[in-house]
Amino acid sequence: MSKRKSYSKEFQNRNKKNNQKEAEFKPKPAYKTTLRNLKVLYEDNHIIAVNKRSGDIVQGDKTGDTPLSDIVKTFLKKKYDKPGEVFLGTTHRIDRPVSGVVIFAKTSKALARLNEMFQNKEIQKTYWAVVKNEPPQKQDTVQHYLLKNERQNKSYAYSHEYKTAKLSSLTYKIIFRFQNYFLLEITPHTGRHHQIRTQLAQIGCPIKGDVKYGFNRPNIDGSIHLHARKIEFIHPVKKTPLVIEASPDKRDPLWKEATAVFNKP
Repeated sequence: MSKRKSYSKEFQNRNKKNNQKEAEFKPKPAYKTTLRNLKVLYEDNHIIAVNKRSGDIVQGDKTGDTPLSDIVKTFLKKKYDKPGEVFLGTTHRIDRPVSGVVIFAKTSKALARLNEMFQNKEIQKTYWAVVKNEPPQKQDTVQHYLLKNERQNKSYAYSHEYKTAKLSSLTYKIIFRFQNYFLLEITPHTGRHHQIRTQLAQIGCPIKGDVKYGFNRPNIDGSIHLHARKIEFIHPVKKTPLVIEASPDKRDPLWKEATAVFNKP
């Protein structure tokens, strides 16, 4: 049996155990964004980019928790002393336990153009992921077919076409070695549900804290070590190149170490 096939079999055999572990886990309160600690990475008349914390939801959901979009709206309303409702368009989302760059549109014109750019893959995202197991290669592009299970809110990876599974592709590269972990730089080429989490797990490298996809224990605050590090695109109105970077949570020792290495002057 090949190494890749053994990873796949092991991952599938652990699904029931990890789903039970996730259901039983009661995390400590996550580190959430408030009006006071909102981290604005970039702002102009058309867009605003913020650094999402791992406890945030980008848009409202069934939990009833205050979404990041509402906090940004309140921030803009207070900053510019605006009467009435503030327009803010959500252009993309990242999973709740994930941190990093999120862009919002401040005008309907910017929203329409950003939506089109995301659809046409004209916006490039770069992620950081911390994994326990060393990947099969130092750098590689991997492809799988991902099938989403709506009831479980989980995706499954296949090495071949299967039912309505969608082709998914990403490139990973080992960029740093911690004492007991590896830091990967991830460039997704498609935007599937839980794509990075699913594909890394499928090659035997589940993300630290991500019990849904095979890591053996959760992070204490319910986060996972996946961070939307950078986003690059042409400004939807100004038509100039724009690169926005976000630092991960430095309260975490691994993220603190990584930030110290890569944020050196």
